[in-house]
Amino acid sequence: MGELIPHRQAGFTYLGVLILVALMGTLLAATGEVWSTVQRRQKEQELLFVGNQFREAIRLYYERSPGGAKRYPRTLEDLLLDNRYPTTQRYLRKIYVDPMTGKQEWGLIKAPDEGIAGVYSLGRGIPLKVDNFEERNAAFKGALRYSRWQFSYQLVQPGAANGKNTSEASGELDTSDEAEEETESTITQ
Repeated sequence: MGELIPHRQAGFTYLGVLILVALMGTLLAATGEVWSTVQRRQKEQELLFVGNQFREAIRLYYERSPGGAKRYPRTLEDLLLDNRYPTTQRYLRKIYVDPMTGKQEWGLIKAPDEGIAGVYSLGRGIPLKVDNFEERNAAFKGALRYSRWQFSYQLVQPGAANGKNTSEASGELDTSDEAEEETESTITQ
């Protein structure tokens, strides 16, 4: 008959395998968390890029208004094709997808003339980036939600979405969903 492994040594092998499995699980969980954070940061960078594209398109539409009266676009589609001119004027190539929601729906910031002065994400997540913004995005510092990142070209106070003043614009940070739902009442597709 062959030699039998003493009972104590068989337990050490089993314990070693259990420790190895636990270490692999921990490493996989840490890798998944890092990957998730990297993905969120990339989406934030994309949101900043897309939002600034909307801001610039709205600025060009407003500044290039024919005649003496400046006006904001009535819809986001007006940025794709400006019918106020006899020749084709385009300020955006497409209506961008909101990277935080994956949809072409954006919250709209109304201008005094009832046009669109800006857009904001309908994403409800909490931003990872809270500081070190470019000067044009400096108002985003300390924002508690992506919907507080408002990309606008306007002559009204930042944070006054749909003509209503949010508490963040007055210096307080309001985290209630009620205040956010009020500012998200106007949506485009």
